[in-house]
Amino acid sequence: MIPPHRLSYHRKPSPPPATPFPRTGDSSSPTLKILPEHPATLILRRFLFLVAVSLSCVILFRASDSVRFLPRFQSSTSGSSSSSFPFNFSSAFGDSPLAGDGYRLEKVLKDAAMEDSTVIITAINEAWAAPNSVVDLFLESFRIGDHTRRLLNHLVIIGLDQKAFARCLVIHTHCFSLVSDGVDFRHEAYFMTPDYLKMMWKRIDFLRSVLEMGYNFVFTDADVMWFRDPFPQFYLDADFQIACDIFLGSSDDVLNRPNGGFNYVKSNNRSVEFYKFWYSSHETFPGYHDQDVLNIIKSHPFILDIGLKMKFLDTAYFGGLCEPSKDLNEVCTMHANCCFGLDNKLHDLRIMLQDWKHFMSLPPSLKRLSNFSWSVPQNCSLSSLHHYDSPKKDIEEGGQD
Repeated sequence: MIPPHRLSYHRKPSPPPATPFPRTGDSSSPTLKILPEHPATLILRRFLFLVAVSLSCVILFRASDSVRFLPRFQSSTSGSSSSSFPFNFSSAFGDSPLAGDGYRLEKVLKDAAMEDSTVIITAINEAWAAPNSVVDLFLESFRIGDHTRRLLNHLVIIGLDQKAFARCLVIHTHCFSLVSDGVDFRHEAYFMTPDYLKMMWKRIDFLRSVLEMGYNFVFTDADVMWFRDPFPQFYLDADFQIACDIFLGSSDDVLNRPNGGFNYVKSNNRSVEFYKFWYSSHETFPGYHDQDVLNIIKSHPFILDIGLKMKFLDTAYFGGLCEPSKDLNEVCTMHANCCFGLDNKLHDLRIMLQDWKHFMSLPPSLKRLSNFSWSVPQNCSLSSLHHYDSPKKDIEEGGQD
């Protein structure tokens, strides 16, 4: 754009040089007359000046806004096996503009974030989003939990298909659509099937983008029931902390069996590089899901090289059907893991919620003295505990989630 002071207008030819002014008092001196500028010309000049200034302001605003947005998405390490942009929105949204989708995600995260830029994230497909299905039980757990209702203000639900996203808009405030062309996540994704693997790895790649945008997150599967605020039980010095199917007694023991369905991650260079490494490892170990790969790489030298502080969460607070929390006075979350089939999962989740309601109805004195225990698992199977060390065998025998 041409700066205002260089705009050219039509002007009359310059007159010849004026005769030098005679000395004062010279009767022959000509009279200098300054003709007033035509009103129409004055208005035109002022109008063009205002237009030029306005256009300059618009261009400067857009340029500064782009500078503000773009660096948050830059890869922290050149040459990484993953794309320089944290998530391939072009493939996730078809022909949607790249920046527009990034802005949409950032707006959802910003609206849901706590003061320290932490969000709670879950992901659902059509099967889990249907009325009276998993997501309804998930939200109910927040409402009946001990001081957990307020955490719904910070929950972002990711719809993996259009129907899941549409249902989210009906039942919740913070929703985001993550729909991929050519991938059908609408129906129940059975454990270790190709659709299941795609869904799990898509989730890891997406969570990396959240970290690169500067947000901490608690990722939770929707079949994790929230009964107490988990934040007081998190380790303050950990970059990455994850729940376990089997907890061996120490939060630092890499022999613990982690479960990718619940983890708390702080946004920093270490966690971003870790998620890049985790995601790229699915090419090294094809046919394995994210949890199996994590079990393989959790003691990899790369983790030590980047300085990632990893912690494993005690099942006393973060239990599941694999290893239930024993004390309902302490439990924060319960996961319907080690469970094959949606109907079986729903059956045991409903019983789990009833157990909690019954416990909460007890007077405080009985709660403290009670030996109350869970009535689950019932329909859900614990057979995966016997062949946990063999992911390939899980595939052959129908595996567990």
